[in-house]
Amino acid sequence: MDKVKLTITKASCRSGYYKQGDIFLVADICPPLCHELWHSIYPNVYTLLNGGELDYGNERTKCFDSICPDGGRVHIHGELVKEN
Repeated sequence: MDKVKLTITKASCRSGYYKQGDIFLVADICPPLCHELWHSIYPNVYTLLNGGELDYGNERTKCFDSICPDGGRVHIHGELVKEN
């Protein structure tokens, strides 16, 4: 089953939920992310889990970068990983 690997690339969360380098694997349920961050990245995660591609600069790819809607305090990178 394919999964989306979410990596925290920058963290200054006001609640201290994340630290840089935290990794979450998503297959079919919501990972332990705050609602604001999850809601902002869910469409991208859903697209990747269902075989789609996303705009990434000037190309189409199976990854994305996003920032927390709370002032960009947390940056996250998502990428499709193949599981055998």
